[in-house]
Amino acid sequence: MSKLRRQLSGNITNNVETRNLKEIKRKTGNIYESISIIGKRANQINIAIRDELHSKLEEFASHTDSLEEIHENKEQIEISKAYEKMPNPALLATQEFLEDKVYFRKGEDELFN
Repeated sequence: MSKLRRQLSGNITNNVETRNLKEIKRKTGNIYESISIIGKRANQINIAIRDELHSKLEEFASHTDSLEEIHENKEQIEISKAYEKMPNPALLATQEFLEDKVYFRKGEDELFN
């Protein structure tokens, strides 16, 4: 398991849980700012996971496509299934936000952590 996957899916479930909006709002003072920050972090996580998955699957890529050369690769299928079982990037980003693991700032003068 890669370092990124271990770090991201540590003890987060795949299931969506109801969150307390007051707790999310408390960090920035505005629920919409908090959700925007969570959304931006989710995009960052998604890009990192996608890049890692593509780099791993690139090892199995066949650059000459012919029907005889295309075959089922069990290792490739296992890698894909492992990534499908990972929690959604939005769930990961929300968890990071609530645990104060996301650094964000508002404008030039106000800094949050």
